[in-house]
Amino acid sequence: MGGGWGPGLSYCSRNRAARQRERAPTAEEKDTSDSGVLAATKVAADISFDSVMVTDAQGAIVYVNAAFETLTGHSRAEVMGQSAKFLQGAATDSAVIARLTDDLANGRVFEGRAINYKKDGTPFVMHWTVAPVQPADGTSVTHYVAVQRVLSQ
Repeated sequence: MGGGWGPGLSYCSRNRAARQRERAPTAEEKDTSDSGVLAATKVAADISFDSVMVTDAQGAIVYVNAAFETLTGHSRAEVMGQSAKFLQGAATDSAVIARLTDDLANGRVFEGRAINYKKDGTPFVMHWTVAPVQPADGTSVTHYVAVQRVLSQ
């Protein structure tokens, strides 16, 4: 998840200070103990118009929705187990990736803009949010959830 974006592109600063103070809700806070809520959440991700990706704590992709496939041109089968870094390229801003890494390492939700690349090499600008998922018992993060919305192609 190096190079500059070029003039005029920067991450979304929607009250960045407030976003940095946020932390990902715990499972207890989300009340995910109900399997119906978990099933409904998966359906919501499956049918979302936005690209949704879930990775394990080490960064290996464990879930993508159909919108991800449509956006990137990559099938679920070819991305499972990979790091999302394959979406980055020459115009992906390393400063944004560094901020993403810092936010997630400190349990904060990340929000920003980045240039990623489709399977055919076509760049696209996306607004994305990435949140760590941590069990209610406070143990280590188990997964990361990323939602990506295309701003331009």
